[in-house]
Amino acid sequence: MSDTMRPLLQLESCTLAQLIEAGSVYLSEHQLVYGHGTDNAFDESAWLSMEACGYSPAQPLDDYNLAVNAGHLARAKDWFQKRAVDNIPVAYITGRSWFAGLEFITDDRALIPRSPIAELIASEFQPWLSSAPDAVLDLCCGGGCIAIATALAFPQAVVHGADLSPEALQLAACNRSKHQLDDRLGLFEGNLYAPLPRGQRYDLIVSNPPYVDQQDMQSLAAEFHHEPQLGLAAGPDGLDIVERILADAKKMLTPGGVLIVEVGNSEAAVEQKFSDLGLMWLEFEFGGSGVFLISAEAL
Repeated sequence: MSDTMRPLLQLESCTLAQLIEAGSVYLSEHQLVYGHGTDNAFDESAWLSMEACGYSPAQPLDDYNLAVNAGHLARAKDWFQKRAVDNIPVAYITGRSWFAGLEFITDDRALIPRSPIAELIASEFQPWLSSAPDAVLDLCCGGGCIAIATALAFPQAVVHGADLSPEALQLAACNRSKHQLDDRLGLFEGNLYAPLPRGQRYDLIVSNPPYVDQQDMQSLAAEFHHEPQLGLAAGPDGLDIVERILADAKKMLTPGGVLIVEVGNSEAAVEQKFSDLGLMWLEFEFGGSGVFLISAEAL
């Protein structure tokens, strides 16, 4: 054990501020990858420390010089070791994360929410929608964060979420209940559009599907291997799912409807394969890329 790691693991009493600092040093001593809601050791330490002590990281405190009791300190040490030694993402350790300003139950039944699509939801998809949508589909909805945030942004809309994974949909149902949307958000299990109600069309289809290609899957950091592979892997070029989404989107959209899909690092491959569609690649004020938009008419 290095000298920099001892201050955390040998702490017997401390304040929250001291715990955050010691935890940050401890995490920095390990080869960790940050890509599930934070991008540095200090922020992850603050998240773990506050959660371990019963505080929400979404509500900053006025005073961080609060004493940490023995039970909270023991939990924090355990959590820091899970993060540093086992490479478990913080959201899976604490059981919750935030997306579009909303709290979600988070576990390994679905990917951890982290899409730049949150920024589009916050702006109510303006200027891309001419009016508030009557019907919205979150395709490959996972734990339901996009569907739920969109349902809350458009309280008059019918919102559906679809996913192939029954485990992910179980988590989505828990989050649906958490946000009191049981009567407004329909969840459907099956392959892309197949399980949706016959004849249903949507003004807006949003999807954050699997898009990681075979080469990238083989080189993913340990943190990402804690997430379900079904939500990540998309064939040799990362386009297996995106291609099928595009192929059938037109018949699922209303006239004037819009399809928005996140493809991440597969952006170049998508642009090359579908150059004839004239996809519009969106820019984000708060970071993120690899999200395209296309209208029903362009399809």
